[in-house]
Amino acid sequence: MAGQYELLLEGAQQLVLVCTKGEKYLLESGMQNLAVLENASVVIGKDGYIKAAGDASAIRNQFSGVPFEKIIDCSGKCILPGLVDAHTHPVWAGDRVHEFAMKLAGASYMDIHQAGGGIHFTVEHTRKTSEDELLQRFKERLLRMLRGGTTLVECKSGYGLNLETEIKMLRVIERARQELNVGISSTYCGAHSVPKDKNTLEATDDIINVHLPKLKELDLNGEIHVDNIDVFCEKGVFDLNSTRKILQAGKDIGLQINFHGDELHPMKCAELGADLGAQAISHLEEVSDEGITALARAKCAAVLLPTTAYILRLKQPQARKMLKEGVIVALGSDFNPNAYCCSMPIVMHLACVNMKMSMKEALAAATINAAYALGKSDTHGSIEIGKQGDLLIINSSRWEHLIYQFGGHQELIEYVIVKGKVVYKNSNILDY
Repeated sequence: MAGQYELLLEGAQQLVLVCTKGEKYLLESGMQNLAVLENASVVIGKDGYIKAAGDASAIRNQFSGVPFEKIIDCSGKCILPGLVDAHTHPVWAGDRVHEFAMKLAGASYMDIHQAGGGIHFTVEHTRKTSEDELLQRFKERLLRMLRGGTTLVECKSGYGLNLETEIKMLRVIERARQELNVGISSTYCGAHSVPKDKNTLEATDDIINVHLPKLKELDLNGEIHVDNIDVFCEKGVFDLNSTRKILQAGKDIGLQINFHGDELHPMKCAELGADLGAQAISHLEEVSDEGITALARAKCAAVLLPTTAYILRLKQPQARKMLKEGVIVALGSDFNPNAYCCSMPIVMHLACVNMKMSMKEALAAATINAAYALGKSDTHGSIEIGKQGDLLIINSSRWEHLIYQFGGHQELIEYVIVKGKVVYKNSNILDY
């Protein structure tokens, strides 16, 4: 007889729910009281959604005699929500390993950018690469993320800067969404840099009057679906006024505002985002005190990117101050040719060591709060009845090992589950 339910994860040493009351996000106090159960089980239905999560003996009694398609014995192991990566640039061609050597020799991000490297180097290679080849590379990167426990990832365009290549990148993201068992939030980032053949005003006009109407047309036709709009608001790139115009135009066609701000210079991006009703702002290494206050008041998520600050030797984002002042703090990998990191466990570790977050805060920032930054915390980011069955099982009796073992997740994560289906079973598990 076929199973009535898809999956039973039985008898975990620890079950990290994260939330228990349908919270859309957690602030500092809620993060400190992260919901964790001992000796617990999870049931996922045929529809891929969680039907029960709680005490193992109670679930055993409740589902006694009920057939399951698959049962996994989780004795001595931990179950956690699938991780959410709230900021990536994963569609591109042409690595920049040579620029890493330049940075180590003392070159700054903008030194490389102004010399024609950085984003422009990747744009040149991405424009020349076929859609199918970009898709293949993108899918390989997504699978690396999945093996690191990421089950929902924000994916940006932004290495085209012209309409043709931006649409090509968004088609790649859409095709991957259809073909792979990983959640994707798609972001149009045509304002990632000013194209070499335009100035800022011309690029802004092109995005508002050409790119965005085309995106709306393709969405209405069902060809692609875009969730968010992004702009790199920075000195020498898009100024505050141009950023405001582009973001508002995107919002007017139904896109969530989720943009780069206050990274290299204080630009008052946090204040702008709060004023526009942004869902999230990323980076924020140079955010002002007033900006932090504005973020907290507007319930705009701060997506902090510890890999970027680490690789570029920037000052660390003020995570502790943001948390203390009531900001919704989320995490992202910022995976891109400049910061080649697919691993949210490594991101959480860096957040703890370099940004002084606790392990509970880092996990909440990489689950429920990262899901909130993408407008998806009603379905993702915690293990609660009615939410999507995206989980990971680690070969440890304490969940903290996912963060504690710096770079050790390849031998620690045993199963990754999306919508109740095992999408990754690790054959290289080692005892710690």
